[in-house]
Amino acid sequence: MATYKKRGYKPKSKKEKEEIAEENSATAEVFNTLDEGASKTEEWFVKNQNYIIGVIAVIAVVVLGYLGYKKFIAEPQQKEAMNEMYQAKKYFEEATNGVASDSLYNMALNGGEGKYGMLDIIDQYGSTPAGNLANYYAGMAYLNLKDYQNAVTYLGNFSGDDKMLGPIAKGGIGDAFVQLEQLPEALEYYEKAFKANVNEFTTPMYLLKAARVAIDLGENAKALEYLNRIKSEFSSSTEATQVDVLIGMVEAKLQ
Repeated sequence: MATYKKRGYKPKSKKEKEEIAEENSATAEVFNTLDEGASKTEEWFVKNQNYIIGVIAVIAVVVLGYLGYKKFIAEPQQKEAMNEMYQAKKYFEEATNGVASDSLYNMALNGGEGKYGMLDIIDQYGSTPAGNLANYYAGMAYLNLKDYQNAVTYLGNFSGDDKMLGPIAKGGIGDAFVQLEQLPEALEYYEKAFKANVNEFTTPMYLLKAARVAIDLGENAKALEYLNRIKSEFSSSTEATQVDVLIGMVEAKLQ
């Protein structure tokens, strides 16, 4: 075992001399090993420096390219798309107020007064957030125009985690499937709608729609679960005033 010895200490015996020599030899071996490792690392770096520099250059190009694309292409495109969508959005909002609705929904889709419609926005700016949002407006316009297949297509192309638009888009697909008499698919999307975001507006609305479709499909236990949830969790909602009669009807079927 190695022991601490003061500087200038002189060994008193042959054994101590041998021990000190052995320690010095081991220390020298460690430093030689470290030197060899460092030399090998340096040699590897020199040998592969072109490859390493190339990889760093590629990473730099990708990062700078992304930042440049975002700054000089994506952001200007998004701003341009939102400006172009202004008139189409205005047509859509006027249509929802019930003034010449069909005509305005068509103008929201196809444009008017020399301005783009939602379909143009999707075509020209589909990769932007505005293009994504245009899918939502187009899908809801088609739903109101009773073009249910296109409603399913465009609402299905919309993606977003907005607390209101996300559930409404999925619920709109459910509404379209009801009209297409595809009730299992309608139930699936109503369930997606009320699970997408829990709030006092969309959750009880789609729970009730899901319950009604479940009743039509004979899935009474599921319907009862959804109705009871409205009653217990959303007792102040408009939908809660309708559930007692439905609960009684479903419970009678389950007996």
